[in-house]
Amino acid sequence: MSKIEKLTREDKKIINEIFWSSFHLESCYNYERQQSLGFAIGMWPAIKRYYKTTEQRAQALTRHMTIFNTTPHIVTAITGIATVLEKEASENPDFDVTIINNVKVGLMGPLAGIGDSFFWGTVRIIAAGIGISLAQQGSILGAIMFLLIFNVPHLIVRYLGARYGYVFGTSLMNDAKDSGILEMISKGATIVGLMVIGGMSASMVTMVTPLSFTIGETSFAMQTYLDQIFPLLLPFCYTLTMFGLLKKGYKSTTILLITIAVGIIGSMIGIL
Repeated sequence: MSKIEKLTREDKKIINEIFWSSFHLESCYNYERQQSLGFAIGMWPAIKRYYKTTEQRAQALTRHMTIFNTTPHIVTAITGIATVLEKEASENPDFDVTIINNVKVGLMGPLAGIGDSFFWGTVRIIAAGIGISLAQQGSILGAIMFLLIFNVPHLIVRYLGARYGYVFGTSLMNDAKDSGILEMISKGATIVGLMVIGGMSASMVTMVTPLSFTIGETSFAMQTYLDQIFPLLLPFCYTLTMFGLLKKGYKSTTILLITIAVGIIGSMIGIL
């Protein structure tokens, strides 16, 4: 008998609850913490079930308000694992709750890459191609087929993600009792998460300078030499500066306005 078949009635009930709650993921999307509020709402069935006091529930919800972003269609795989970790945290006072967010951060990037490629890059294109072809013929089936072709696989994957995520998390906790494997996974997930954030910063933050100076008859472009000494040095320094402002308590809106001002002023005086 597989582990899937050993799920209790209560296990199946919580899986169904986190499946339905997961549809709130992007209901309160924002540019500061992205899907964090939606993910916290998705975790509410588990938090409400496992924690008995208002203070404990508040702490758990606050824990899930850290930045989170992944493909919505596969988020339940992460929710399922996080549900089991929250259950362990509610029962074991010695459990290190930082592991929960470490695992979330480590999983959200790789799963987002898979989910985006499959759903946005493949299924959506196929569904749109068939839907547009029918719509051009004046058939209402165009819209219907588009929604069916896209959402049937989506709903199946979303539900199975919750189910298998929960089973994997349960198996992980059982194995981790004696082996210490959970700490290893947490450390690995943290490293992967930092690599993903570093890669995103390098690829998404663009800052160059047109500054140049002339010695004799030779012109030297500052950006060329910066790239030779330390590629992407300006984006790196700017990212660290913005991170420092976040650590000091500056709001994301303030940082956004600072970025706009730096871009405009830097362009006007010719240094950016």
